Amino acid sequence: MTNKITTLLFDLDGTLINTNELIISSFLHTLNHYYPGKYTREDVYPFMGPTLEETFSSLDQDRVQEMCQHYRTFNQEKHDELVTEFPKVYETIKVLKEQGFKLAIVSTKIRKTVIQGLKLTKLEPFFDVIISLDEVRHPKPNPEPLFKALKLLHSTPEEAIMIGDNYHDIEGGKNAGTLTAGVAWSLKGKEFLSTFHPDYMLEEITDIFKIVGVERT
Repeated sequence: MTNKITTLLFDLDGTLINTNELIISSFLHTLNHYYPGKYTREDVYPFMGPTLEETFSSLDQDRVQEMCQHYRTFNQEKHDELVTEFPKVYETIKVLKEQGFKLAIVSTKIRKTVIQGLKLTKLEPFFDVIISLDEVRHPKPNPEPLFKALKLLHSTPEEAIMIGDNYHDIEGGKNAGTLTAGVAWSLKGKEFLSTFHPDYMLEEITDIFKIVGVERT
């Protein structure tokens, strides 16, 4: 018998807020600086999800921090211009909060940028717990950030679900022992995400209501 879900752990980018254009533009800005003309939009899709350090270390071990800083400077400058909301996210998260669910953000971004995105989309008041890259030694898919969020929320993995748009989210949830849900609006595609066998696939954010037992009015 499945325990009642009391706790929802959300990825941020590509799940609650549409940062796809910002991330793609930031990667292209950085890569075209270091490798002019070598990368297209499609080339950077595989870089979306892992930490910047992981991505850039695969390209140039000696300039990882320099490249990360180049990316983050552009990313922060263009953030509010390029980030948009996904449909029905604000209303859905608001209902979940009002219904007493415990909510957390578990992201591979630095804390400053996570908060910037939450404030822009007015989601910040709904999340008492934010686990960013700054709080962990081992990001998703390692279970460390999920365990930290659950501890702060006084929850167990058995009563939690991890929701995200990338395989790091699904594998992170599985590694931590939570339920998992992929989102069909993932830039990498529903079919790609399905290969990692999440417990649920959300066609739209409001599908979460049925999973956690919230009656829609």
